[in-house]
Amino acid sequence: MRRLVIAVLCLAAPACGGGSERRYSLQGQVLSVASDRSHATISHEEVKGFMPAMTMPYAVHDPKQLDGIVAGDLIRARLVVESNDAFLTDVRKVGQAPLPPAPAEAPQAASSGFELLKPGELVPDAAFVDQDGRRRLFHSFKGSTVLLTFIYTNCPLPAFCPMMDRHFATIEKTLQSDAQLKGRVHLVTVSFDPIVDTPPVLKAHGTRLGADFKDWTFLTGDRDDIDKFAARFGVSVARAQQDPRDITHNLRTAIIDSNGMLVKIYIGNEWTPDRALADLMPLVRDKVAG
Repeated sequence: MRRLVIAVLCLAAPACGGGSERRYSLQGQVLSVASDRSHATISHEEVKGFMPAMTMPYAVHDPKQLDGIVAGDLIRARLVVESNDAFLTDVRKVGQAPLPPAPAEAPQAASSGFELLKPGELVPDAAFVDQDGRRRLFHSFKGSTVLLTFIYTNCPLPAFCPMMDRHFATIEKTLQSDAQLKGRVHLVTVSFDPIVDTPPVLKAHGTRLGADFKDWTFLTGDRDDIDKFAARFGVSVARAQQDPRDITHNLRTAIIDSNGMLVKIYIGNEWTPDRALADLMPLVRDKVAG
């Protein structure tokens, strides 16, 4: 069974915009239930028309949905997917089964053994490949204020990587229309799934998002190099040994000044385009004044 686990905080984030609602039938086994019954981790079968079989945490908007539900229960539920949210409703117990044994060896997080960057520290250089297949050193972005995030294009749920894409697309529209920001702020999206996210895939992904590649760059490269670089920002990436496309990760987005120094890191998806623009603007003003 394919496995994907992402920090539940992201999944539990409330919807922050409208959009069409989609509903899917979900069937699987409960592996754990949060003490506050805000979410449950479920190993489920393929959600037809939406996502493959996975193991991941699912939020509920009403804790009563999980009343009487315990680890080992077999359930059926309705997965509701909105533009910026995904949650379960109509949760029903249909049986019980022994829990599967824990894996003999869990994937190791990329952040293990790496010291986190602190504000004011120089972001390390690293070699990548951009959406045009060109080698790109991270320090080549010096001279611009950088907003950096980490995603993978196959991420299925809207409150995870797709939200980072949408936030960046919103900021990109502002960059294109604001003469003060245009040419001074550069967006950088790094994929930690280089097997799937090749340069052509990233180029097509950026095009769909409306990216102007002059000020929004998509990067891939060597998997281990990406993991080491991402770990310095607090990104934890792990892959199942049997299938490296099965990814466990959290979310981090960083602001880096024009000298390559870390300014701040946003944790999870608890930030908005307006907040990022408000944090970027003083850095741009300082550079113009300088």
